[in-house]
Amino acid sequence: MAVHDDCKLKFLELKAKRTHRFIVFKIEEKQKQVIVEKLGEPTESYEDFTKCLPADECRYAVYDFDFLTAENVPKSRIFFIAWSPDTSRIRSKMIYASSKDRFKRELDGIQVELQATDPTEMGLDVFRNGKLGISELCHKTFISLDDDKPVVS
Repeated sequence: MAVHDDCKLKFLELKAKRTHRFIVFKIEEKQKQVIVEKLGEPTESYEDFTKCLPADECRYAVYDFDFLTAENVPKSRIFFIAWSPDTSRIRSKMIYASSKDRFKRELDGIQVELQATDPTEMGLDVFRNGKLGISELCHKTFISLDDDKPVVS
C-alpha cells in the first residue's frame, strides 16, 4: 500500500508546527494508497475529532493530545488510532489491518497507539482509566482528567 506524500507532510506539520489538532487518513482502494481525508484545526476538540470518524468504515488517524503534568507543565502526546468499527466490511478491515504497520513507520513520532472498534474504546473515559498504557510512556505517571483538563500525576 502506497502512502501519498501529503500524509507525511501533514503529519510533520501536526508534529512540528502544531498546525493541526488531528488528521484522519483513508485508504483509497482503487489507487492503492493512503490519503489525507480530514484535517482538524488546532482549536478543534477531541469530540470534534471523534465525529469525523465514520460509523461503518475503517480509518487511520492521529490526534495531538495536550495535557498538564502534576507540576502544571503543558505536554502533548501524539496518538495513532486504528479505527475499525464492527460494522465495517471484512475486506476493509483486512486491508487496514495489513497496512497499518507500514503506514505507521511513515509517521515518525507517534507515541501511543490505540485500536478501536467502537466509540467507547476511544472515549475520554479511556484516558481517565489509564487503559492506553500512557503510564509507561509518561515515565510511570498517569493521565487523569480534572475539570476536563488532562493532568499527569
